Amino acid sequence: MKGILLINLGSPKDLEDESIKEYLKEFLSDDLVVDYPKQIQQILVNWIIVPNRYKKTQEAYSKIWTEEGSPLIQNTKELGLRLAKLSSLPIEVAMRYQEPSIEKAITSLKKKGCTTIRAIPLYPHFAISSTLTTQNKMIEEVTKIDKDIEIDFIEPFYKDPEYIDSLCSLIDENISKNSDFLLFSYHGIPIRHLRKASPEGKHNDNLCKNSDCPSRDYCYRFQVYETSRLCTEKLNIPEEKWKVSFQSRIGPGWLKPFTDKELNKLPKRGIKKLDVISPSFVIDNLETLEEINIEGRHNFLAAGGEEFNYIPCLNYRKDWVEVLNHLSKK
Repeated sequence: MKGILLINLGSPKDLEDESIKEYLKEFLSDDLVVDYPKQIQQILVNWIIVPNRYKKTQEAYSKIWTEEGSPLIQNTKELGLRLAKLSSLPIEVAMRYQEPSIEKAITSLKKKGCTTIRAIPLYPHFAISSTLTTQNKMIEEVTKIDKDIEIDFIEPFYKDPEYIDSLCSLIDENISKNSDFLLFSYHGIPIRHLRKASPEGKHNDNLCKNSDCPSRDYCYRFQVYETSRLCTEKLNIPEEKWKVSFQSRIGPGWLKPFTDKELNKLPKRGIKKLDVISPSFVIDNLETLEEINIEGRHNFLAAGGEEFNYIPCLNYRKDWVEVLNHLSKK
């Protein structure tokens, strides 16, 4: 029997100091996230980043935390429950980091009689720091639990027609009627990750934004531009009325343009009424609720903007659940 496992990135268990530190250490100690030699990575993580960053991270999480806990975890669980009502297959939800764990989800599916698991990483676009690390963790845990369990990974769905339709419906229902501009803000990654993701170990930056990109199956930048292009074509949004930017950078050498910089520049270009969507996430989380809808909103209005409209993630809307049901059967 086949089972379905939805996997998201993860969140701290609670707002206590140790939980925040534990989450940051696990996340940043992943060799596909902070991809430096291990000794350097651990010095950075344990002696510089976590001690200096955890309080700021804790404060940011406190702004979006609910009575039920992390919005990312709770909304992903709700997505799983709604998919279970639509699907005839057993459904489990897990996080790449922290709880609910991939190990527990696999064990649960095995107990339900599943010999094949269709794993759906909830990232529309391929990146080594999200898609690949999740795949690797899934293989590692299955190997420990039962080597006979077959894993079937779904491919990144950035251009899947039903996904694009769902994303377009979301935008169409939430976009401001008098909007000047639509900003697609995607999670940033280091530019070197584009090269590391390519099977050839090289990358032509000049081809990223069009269909000539030879690494398109592994090129995060190509895929986010393709999602944006497909959506704006379907919604008939003129090229001069939208743009792609990248948020959540840590250090130099990350994909540009930066979302925070764009939010400061756009009012000076006469764009006073702005819509923002973050399609690299399917579930609202710290990067959307705090970084964009709180900090981003403040920065845009402080720079002279007049109206800031954040378009939420797909979360567990009906058409998105139907997309997942369709993907689970492909």
